[in-house]
Amino acid sequence: MNLKNHFLIAMPGLSGDYFANTLTYICEHNDDGAMGIVVNQPSDVSILEMLAQLNLQVDKRWLEMPVLLGGPVSRERGFVLHSPYAKTDHSIEISQDVFLSSALEVLTDVTESSGPDHVLVALGYAGWQGGQLEDEIKRNAWLTTEASSEILFATDFDQRLDQAAGLVGVDMRALLASAGHG
Repeated sequence: MNLKNHFLIAMPGLSGDYFANTLTYICEHNDDGAMGIVVNQPSDVSILEMLAQLNLQVDKRWLEMPVLLGGPVSRERGFVLHSPYAKTDHSIEISQDVFLSSALEVLTDVTESSGPDHVLVALGYAGWQGGQLEDEIKRNAWLTTEASSEILFATDFDQRLDQAAGLVGVDMRALLASAGHG
């Protein structure tokens, strides 16, 4: 099982957990473990505000999009999920449509209008040790589905979980409503 470029859809049993109601994009998955970014939990800080704190001046309205709370690990560290563009030497290709970077150069390119068309900026990430994610999936903590760049980059944050669940034919509202009833 390789879940790279897949979504993890949090099941109702994770309520009260950090991952309750989350959609996580898996960036890496191998025998050593997995790494992902939660992509539906916006913070109170916009990308524009974060860039200003880094002394990068930019006048792009779309950058008023919030920085995401990417996960409970290394919350002070920034990650950028982005669409392909000419300079991807600072990025790791996850799929033909999605790249991951922690390099400031990607954000600098965005401010100079030479960056990718789509970016998601997150602080922190989600991590699992080898076998841990597979065990959680066996215990029905997560649904998985192949990721969609449309959901990742063009769907409102509050719709991403439902849209991803729809890819596997699941209505999260019905699932939540029936959770715990036999």
